[in-house]
Amino acid sequence: MSEIDNLVQQWLAIDVNPVTRQQIINLHQQNDTAQLRALLATRISFGTAGLRARMEAGFSRMNDVTVLQASQGLAVYVQARTPTGSIVVGHDHRHNSRRFAELTAGAFLLRGMKVYYLGNTDTTSDLASIVATPLVPFAVDHHDASCGVMVTASHNPAADNGYKVYWGNGCQIIPPHDHGISESILDSLPVEAGSWDTTALFARGKQDGLLVDCREEMISGYIAAIGKKLVCPSSTVTDVRFVYTPMHGVGLPFVTKAFEQLGFASFVTVKEQALPNPEFPTVEFPNPEEKGALALAMREADSQNIDLVIANDPDADRFSVAVKNNGAWRQLTGNEIGFLFADYTIEIMKARGTDLSQVFLLNSTVSSQMIGSLATVEKCHYQDTLTGFKWIGNKALDLEAQGFKVPFAYEEAIGFMFSVVHDKDGISAAVVWLQMVDAWNQQGTNAVERLERGFGKYGFFKEHNGYYVVPDLSLTKTIFDSEIRTESHPSHIGEFSVVSWRDLTVGYDSTTADNVPVLPSDPSSQMITATLTTKKQDCLIRLTARGSGTEPKLKVYIEGKADTEEKAAQCSRKVWETLREVWFKPKKYGLKEVA
Repeated sequence: MSEIDNLVQQWLAIDVNPVTRQQIINLHQQNDTAQLRALLATRISFGTAGLRARMEAGFSRMNDVTVLQASQGLAVYVQARTPTGSIVVGHDHRHNSRRFAELTAGAFLLRGMKVYYLGNTDTTSDLASIVATPLVPFAVDHHDASCGVMVTASHNPAADNGYKVYWGNGCQIIPPHDHGISESILDSLPVEAGSWDTTALFARGKQDGLLVDCREEMISGYIAAIGKKLVCPSSTVTDVRFVYTPMHGVGLPFVTKAFEQLGFASFVTVKEQALPNPEFPTVEFPNPEEKGALALAMREADSQNIDLVIANDPDADRFSVAVKNNGAWRQLTGNEIGFLFADYTIEIMKARGTDLSQVFLLNSTVSSQMIGSLATVEKCHYQDTLTGFKWIGNKALDLEAQGFKVPFAYEEAIGFMFSVVHDKDGISAAVVWLQMVDAWNQQGTNAVERLERGFGKYGFFKEHNGYYVVPDLSLTKTIFDSEIRTESHPSHIGEFSVVSWRDLTVGYDSTTADNVPVLPSDPSSQMITATLTTKKQDCLIRLTARGSGTEPKLKVYIEGKADTEEKAAQCSRKVWETLREVWFKPKKYGLKEVA
């Protein structure tokens, strides 16, 4: 028997789903060994975002088999540490999301573990069962659950789905749990009897009191927490006019409830994008960051003489904004939004007499250093973290345990964290943004003017971010080792002097006494951060290059700081051009540049 025949038999011995079974059968009959090898010879990896991949048959994809095997491994891992462990399970509106959530819940019920279910077991309607991603960490905190799973692929293309895991602290998992869960999955691959019959598992779970339908309770609790923690009693935001789009996702019913606490009886939505639609028919990518994604919302705003557009991504954990300035639309970057949130947060805390020496602002190392300058001037604390909200959320918890307040944190990829959950939360962000707009209206200013005021006070920061599409994932390591790590600590990159150098792959930091980084190192990933300066030392540039944890991309983040906006922009752009020539060499490696 050939290797492919053996893999096909392994798959068909497990999979009971007629659609994915037939996919493998058809490929086998067509003798499509290349595609069968791609689907079956490797296993989907459990990593940074839990699981995320295209939905189709095969051990390397998202489907009933890989979701169930992951859930078995997670349940075994949790139960080994907490015999009476529990899980929160929620899902979005993507194809198969409800089925994946049911298989996840069933794996825990089969082991006698409690499941707090955010779906809806009383209806066959998938749309009546969906939740926004922030509801899962909120419910983990509320029920003191051992872990949580949200079935979503966030803003990925329609063909993808994902499996996001939270630990019992309400944060996305970090080491050692991610590695431990991955090993447990591999040790728990055989599907246990009864696992596929989720109807029977749910019925028995209800009867035994192990399956807890907590959807409505958690939605009410989450909305109440937003009202208590984020809504200022003095806000008069009913004068704010705006267009909102959930980007074909789950956001509308949740922001509607949240906005009611601000006094909104109605607001303008983008009708074509208002209802959940797993095909995302009006956008190439359902990511409000992408160029053109807000075009319909801007058109709707133009038709009603409105100068503000706000948006969530499909699972409502990210938030984006476009404002009309001097008659033209300007979509704010994640760093610009992040600074405005930080600026407003500190302003409110100062007005309330908060001791800012007990306050921390956080963002990831690939995000703007502008809030670091703000923190220095305003005499609060600032710290950066590794990329990803798993690091931001856990660092916030560490600081809070020491008695500090962490009212706000963000990542440049339009993720913003407030005090409701220790994760990015697009619904909370929308609520805070509208109150900011109200405050600016009362002060006779706006978002663009507040940005300019911030530049004048804290320095001009301009970013030039982008990425290279890597045709072969192995090339990322090749480029880092062969082109970037030519020295352990280079003195120059092109015409720029290297002020500091941190390589979190090899565990080196030129700024520490022992050259050991403060941030965790990871030899399995690629990440280098450097600070550069010009010959005249009239611009300071910070850059980070890293391999993506979820996509075939080599990501590059560059930010210049200078005494003028033009100079900061020129420096960051020049560094991009220098790195293209000296480091990345797209023609040599067949990379596609996106900047």
